[in-house]
Amino acid sequence: MKHQRTPGDDKPYQYNHCDKEFSQNSHLIQHQSRHTRAKRYQCDQCDKAFSLKCRLIEHQRIHTGEKPYQCNQCDKAFCINNDLIRHHRTHTGEKPYQCNQCDKAFSKRCTLVTHQRTHTGEKPYQCNKCDKAFCINSNLIKHHMTHTGVKPYQCNQCDKAFSLKCRLIEHQRTHTGEKPYQCNKCDKAYYSNINLLKHHRTHHGEKPYQCNQCDKAFSLKCHLIEHQRTHTGEKPYQCNKCDKAFSVKSSHIIHQRTHTGEKLYQCNKCDKIFSANSKLIIHQRSHTGEKPYQYNKCGKAFSVNSNLIIHKRTHTGEKPYQCNQCDKAFSLKCHLIEHQRTHTGEKPYQCNKCDKAFSQNSNLIIHQRTHTGEKPYQCNQCDKAFSQKCLLIEHQGTHSGKKPHQCIQCDKAFSKRCNLVTPEDTHWGEAISVQSM
Repeated sequence: MKHQRTPGDDKPYQYNHCDKEFSQNSHLIQHQSRHTRAKRYQCDQCDKAFSLKCRLIEHQRIHTGEKPYQCNQCDKAFCINNDLIRHHRTHTGEKPYQCNQCDKAFSKRCTLVTHQRTHTGEKPYQCNKCDKAFCINSNLIKHHMTHTGVKPYQCNQCDKAFSLKCRLIEHQRTHTGEKPYQCNKCDKAYYSNINLLKHHRTHHGEKPYQCNQCDKAFSLKCHLIEHQRTHTGEKPYQCNKCDKAFSVKSSHIIHQRTHTGEKLYQCNKCDKIFSANSKLIIHQRSHTGEKPYQYNKCGKAFSVNSNLIIHKRTHTGEKPYQCNQCDKAFSLKCHLIEHQRTHTGEKPYQCNKCDKAFSQNSNLIIHQRTHTGEKPYQCNQCDKAFSQKCLLIEHQGTHSGKKPHQCIQCDKAFSKRCNLVTPEDTHWGEAISVQSM
């Protein structure tokens, strides 16, 4: 087996049937024989057997707890010398294993091999219960527990249980408030290392997860998976109380609270409670006046990112929501849905005082004022009030003298559209009279 030694590669000889690596070719040859040689050295504590006596001795330390290889930088000790060598790199920062596809480097060859699968897409660890596959064996082991449902790690503070001990440890920090993973760029800290790693990408702008359907990229794999559902239309999270389904798990959880009435997030400025933390954060901006989403073309700022996106369309003229029944397009999805009801005739907004129904909720609200007598639009020039804003605007024309409604048949103009209709009917009647003669 040939292998070219690279600078800094202290173990260039790897066996292609496992992830083991060696500094000398003779050691590789010796290791290869383990896969074919008889295992004559039997452990007297368990059923494991080995082809080399030295491997049996190393293994027996698992039973005795002996760790003869002591780190001189910290108090850690190891059963096997190779493990000590790898551990030393955590102190020196040495990362001799460089990826040839990107600029990442690793302290362990096996970690490099695992990383390279993110480039090749290779997933050699296949679940025998479903069609899922994984690039790391440990992820397969974790996945298996979703089939068995085994959760042996119980929290002693609440009734939650976990399939992995590391998840229990992370969860327990929600009780203690401990956040041991501190960002070295800002003052944020996290319960788990994985959340810190995800956060680091916000500083670096790193987005390693690229969509193969469009040009979008994401800092987190889970966000890529969620985004890809916008292409496939997949909604795997089904509500068991109604027929709604969701592409994102968090949306499913929030929706379920509409059935249970559960509202966990309390505003500390008023008595409002919210089912989602994100909604509480947005609400709190109504108290603080904070508008963190600013458009750099006009200077307008918004408390919600979605409102910034909508506002941008007033500059670009973008109308991404196309009607499939006609050629009309809209900048907002809700406007498309309302428009489509002109084709279907659907009127989902029913008045609870009479039998009238409407295609838009705003029209129902206006109609309900005919029952309640409510007139919220007050003229600031006189004591008149109106049930609709458009009626107030027309009325204000009587004070200002503005007559925006011009007749196309003559030079007359009117402050109210309803007054324009009558003269035009007169012109139309004259035309009919002429044609009749």
